[in-house]
Amino acid sequence: MLVAILITFGATRIATRRIRAGAGGLKNWHIGGVHVHHQVFGVIAILVSGCLEFAYRPGAPARNLLGALFGIGVSLTLDEFALWLHLDDVYWAPEGRKSIDAVFVAVLITGLLLIGVTPFDVFGQHTGLLASFEVGVLINLSLSIITLLKGKPIAGIAGLLLPFVALVGAIRLAKPASQWARWRYPQGSKKRNRATRRFDHPYQARWNRVRDLIGGKPDIPI
Repeated sequence: MLVAILITFGATRIATRRIRAGAGGLKNWHIGGVHVHHQVFGVIAILVSGCLEFAYRPGAPARNLLGALFGIGVSLTLDEFALWLHLDDVYWAPEGRKSIDAVFVAVLITGLLLIGVTPFDVFGQHTGLLASFEVGVLINLSLSIITLLKGKPIAGIAGLLLPFVALVGAIRLAKPASQWARWRYPQGSKKRNRATRRFDHPYQARWNRVRDLIGGKPDIPI
């Protein structure tokens, strides 16, 4: 599934870049004047592979094929995550970079599961650290939610599988535009100023260069 996600994402971004550049032989698909986005095929692939897996529980190699089909669907769908988040065609707009972040998260989670990382496993192995497994789960979930509220989606979701990541994300400063900063960092406060300095334009520019290298540079608004 991880390989399918990576290959599909790479092939999709190459194709969409060529379409934007006007390369011959490639164009957007329209039915009845409606642009059919590739997330439509992704949703279909997820539904088909999921239903077949739950209905028949096949063994190898059919199970592997369904996993690959599911990965293809995930990649096609998340590659247009920003579109269904904003309910607008922002694929090549700056907002479209959110799709790259969504694929990062999917690859991270799939990769961690592939190497055998189990959610909350640390509490199962060291139950003496906490009164019960349930308390450990609750604490880790709370830390992950705090990390998400601090504007760190990748760390927040990874923290569900790696509690240490959730702990670090919850302790460190929130991004100034996050919900946590709006709640806890009043304008003019030391924490607000520190967060603004840490996550200033150069910080965002560095991450945007990585996103643009992978997904293509967005169009400049006119």
